[in-house]
Amino acid sequence: MGRGWKGRGWQQAEAPSADDAAAWFGGRLPDGWFTGDPEITVDREEILIVGELPALTGEYADDAARAAAEDGRISRFREETRDERIEIARQAEHRYQRKVAWGAKLGGTTVHFTTLSVPVMTRLRQPERLVLDTLVDAGVARSRSEALAWAVRLVGEHADTWLTELREAMTKVDDLRSKGPDLG
Repeated sequence: MGRGWKGRGWQQAEAPSADDAAAWFGGRLPDGWFTGDPEITVDREEILIVGELPALTGEYADDAARAAAEDGRISRFREETRDERIEIARQAEHRYQRKVAWGAKLGGTTVHFTTLSVPVMTRLRQPERLVLDTLVDAGVARSRSEALAWAVRLVGEHADTWLTELREAMTKVDDLRSKGPDLG
């Protein structure tokens, strides 16, 4: 299969489209789990569903107590919905050929339950390896792998607008490519 931007990443092989994932989950998830539509994030390997839980109604002595209550409510949701989430995930994994991960938000607390950690092969020259080693030596990361993940998160946080524009441009290129002559 050819390479190409599919709105989810450059891919060697075609995975089933997940363009309708938000609609599918919107119809499949039980009413009352979340206060609104969950956030659905899709990449080549995984679909992450994160929903907002109903607000807490109690009064709390301080922010730490509120955060503990939020964490407790999210833990309760995780346990009470486990069997049904597993069944929904099996159906989605069959449909989209990707693993499904779950999360919940409440107030200022967000918890992702089980997300993939996918190995990514890369070749780095000495200057790049020295950057990773500096992060490890400084205690920012415990390993080169963790340092690389930290660096990727940092770039993602500071280059979000640019990355969005890049993804949109790649989608336009794919659209133009599909309208061109078939050379195969």
